[in-house]
Amino acid sequence: MSDPAAWSQLKNHLTETATLRSVAAMLAWDQQTNMPAAAAPHRGSQMAAMSKLIHERATDVRIGQWLTSLESADDLNEVQQGGVRNTRRGYDRSTKLSSDLVQRIAKAEAAGFGAWVEAKKNNDYDSFAPFLQTILDLTREKAAAIDPDRHPYDVLLEDFDPGMTVEQLRPIFARLRDGLVQLIEAVKSVEQLPELSEQFDVETQEALHMKLLPSLGYDLNSGRLDAAEHPFTIGISPGDVRITTHLYPDDFLSGLGGTVHEAGHGMYEQGIPVEFVGTGVGDAASLGLHESQSRFWENFISRSQAFFNWFETPFREAFPESKVRAADLYRAANRVEPGLIRVAADEVTYNLHIIVRFELELELLEGTLSIADLPAAWNAKYEEYLGISPSDDSNGVLQDVHWCGGAFAYFPSYTLGNLYASSLAAQMQQDIPDLWTQVEAGEFASVLEWLRTRVHHRGHIDDAPDIVRAAVGDRDSVEDLLSYLWARHGALYGVARPA
Repeated sequence: MSDPAAWSQLKNHLTETATLRSVAAMLAWDQQTNMPAAAAPHRGSQMAAMSKLIHERATDVRIGQWLTSLESADDLNEVQQGGVRNTRRGYDRSTKLSSDLVQRIAKAEAAGFGAWVEAKKNNDYDSFAPFLQTILDLTREKAAAIDPDRHPYDVLLEDFDPGMTVEQLRPIFARLRDGLVQLIEAVKSVEQLPELSEQFDVETQEALHMKLLPSLGYDLNSGRLDAAEHPFTIGISPGDVRITTHLYPDDFLSGLGGTVHEAGHGMYEQGIPVEFVGTGVGDAASLGLHESQSRFWENFISRSQAFFNWFETPFREAFPESKVRAADLYRAANRVEPGLIRVAADEVTYNLHIIVRFELELELLEGTLSIADLPAAWNAKYEEYLGISPSDDSNGVLQDVHWCGGAFAYFPSYTLGNLYASSLAAQMQQDIPDLWTQVEAGEFASVLEWLRTRVHHRGHIDDAPDIVRAAVGDRDSVEDLLSYLWARHGALYGVARPA
């Protein structure tokens, strides 16, 4: 039998910690949206103080005592079981890292960020390499401290996608890589789709997006839309999930996709049950699953012909002088054009950018690739997979901030999101036969409800792979993604998938 007092005490502790995290989240949101520049030094002190409080609570020895009591119980419900599992995972990871190692990592990442900014600006990888070497060494040390018996990449993956392993990712990414290269080669052999050439007033775009969000299901009573240099979503607390976007006068579709993408994240956060706060299951199950929700809405829904057939009316109301029509938006939104920059990549080529990084990270952590040889290895993979190679490191190996922040094993979350989304979409089409008729009519309630029931309402009761498996069965996510991409882009470009 479980000890009721142990669960009650653990829940109270986690609830108070969640409140502190919500304060830190508010500080972070304000920093990126409204904070005056002169406040930066003091804001850093505020956030450091909050981080210290939260870390102290996360490593409180009483957590281990409560967990030990609860782990021997056989009468916990599924929320309690999930909460105990997740809390144990986080507690062990936090307490196995010495304060000395944590401080050395923080110092190396702070120095690494500054070095990366300068190196990228000056196209000077050699100046950054020693900092990256230090961060890589400390990352290996961190993984060994947490669990010396597992592959270091598996240990690092738990920070972002618990339940996923290198053994699972290698064959999945290899199959996806080969399938995408085949599709890209087919598309490159035919005429390119046209881009949009018109410019669109940013304030009018913002008003249009504010009308779009509630149509999709994003609750503006529990959130808001603001401008930010780099769009993000932040769940501050139940009833307060905020999204941001960045709109451009000369790139309408980038702004639209960004807003819908963040709305997907936001609707996931809004759908996690309020009663899960303080139970250990009140968060998204993984970054990959979180990304699946944003990618589902951005790619599967808002790049579809049905969506643009509906969206043309509010678009023309906002921009009555424009000659752009639904077919123009659809074609421009689904252009396939291999490029060097991950964040600017189209839906078809994007995952190859991730696979390049995944393969290089593995080689670095396994010691088969040196920091000195990293740029050449990067360029070779881009040439092999995408048929292009950067002329400088600023547009190559230096383009991402992740490694200077020690975020090894983060990149797979993006492609896992696309894989999860493709299987969720394939199953949804079977469960909602008139899905595209509803989308074309601007009716998204059944789409959101399907996701609410199978994903959002599960919180982190189970790890992401199990949540997706329960939602879709034993689907082949690689085949689901490739089939979807071939169906949409193959039709647009007039190419057929080889038998």
